[in-house]
Parts: sequence; structure tokens; C-alpha cells
Amino acid sequence: MKAELLDAAPNGSLAVCHKSGWIQNERFVQWRHHILSNVKPTKDDPVILVLDGHYSHTRNVELLELARVNGAHIVCLPPHYTHKMQLLGVAFMLPFKTYYAQAIEQWLKQNAGRVVTHCQVGVLLGEAFNKAATVAEATNGFRNTGLYPCNGHIFSDFEFQEVFPNTHESSYHSSEALPNRLDDANTSQPRPGSISINEPKTPQN
Repeated sequence: MKAELLDAAPNGSLAVCHKSGWIQNERFVQWRHHILSNVKPTKDDPVILVLDGHYSHTRNVELLELARVNGAHIVCLPPHYTHKMQLLGVAFMLPFKTYYAQAIEQWLKQNAGRVVTHCQVGVLLGEAFNKAATVAEATNGFRNTGLYPCNGHIFSDFEFQEVFPNTHESSYHSSEALPNRLDDANTSQPRPGSISINEPKTPQN
């Protein structure tokens, strides 16, 4: 990890990496410390951290203890629902990716004959982030996911219908509803509130 990779990145940015290229427990704990140092929750003034069910969140004892001691309550979203309820994905990533693509396009126009490398990521990402990370986007995101104001009726039942892997059918949300863990995909038992559709049997002559 080179310091210059953060040149012109958003103020207060934290950058860490792992040789595997994937998030690991210890890296996520580093991120959690970074959040705590900025949000500064206490047991008298707690905060809620909404996460998906990745193992680095749910099976990370150090993270859970860190949250407990510092007044942060962790809430994990149900499997297969993050495409509807994960705030960053619903409200932030689309405008962020749009602004990032525009920043790259503009940079290429201003630097004819060159290509974007990792050395430009900080400045281009920072430009896009500052445009996308607005109070309006955050407020709309919390509202549209039903997280705040809390709204348990914001989605219709059909939006959460699933087909389980004991069939060759696709789920209603296709790739967005892929199981979070391998053992989710290996069970043929439907979860409560879900719909399981079996393949029709071929009639015998």
C-alpha cells in the first residue's frame, strides 16, 4: 500500500489492502476503528451499524466486542435482501459509479494518449465521491430502504419471492439474490416466508 495512492482522495479516507484481494476479519476491524474515531458513539449515545451477513461481520468476535464496548449496535440484513435494503447499494453506488465514469472520461479527454492507472484512482474517486455523497442521497436512501423512518411495509411480498436450488429455475431477482454462503446454496429446505417451486414431472407414457 503506497501513500501516493491516496493523493486527492476524500478527506479522512482510509486505505488498506490484503494480498488475497478480498476483505478479511482484521481489515474490517481496521475499518471499524476508523468509523468509531469519526462517529464517536457511546453507550449513552449509541449508533446502529447495518451490515450484510458476510463472515467478516457476523463471525468476527473482535468486531462484535469492539461494537459492544463502544456503544455501536450491529444489525445484519437477512440473506438475499441486500439488493433491496443495503443503503449504499440502493442509494449511493449508482450515482457514484456514474460520476466516476464521467471523471474518467473527462480525464482521458484532458490527457490525450494516456491511460488511467492506479495512480489516478484517488483523484478521480475523490471527485466522484464528493458529488455522490450528499445529505439528500443519504436521506433518500434511508427512506427508500425502509430503515429510517422505519417502514416494514415498504416492499410488496412478491419482491422477495425466491426459487431454491432444488430446481433449475432462476430466482426472481436472478444474480442479485445469489446465496451469501455456500451452505445456503446446499440446502433444499426453504426458509420461513419463502416460496419453493418444484420442477414439474415429465408425464410417463
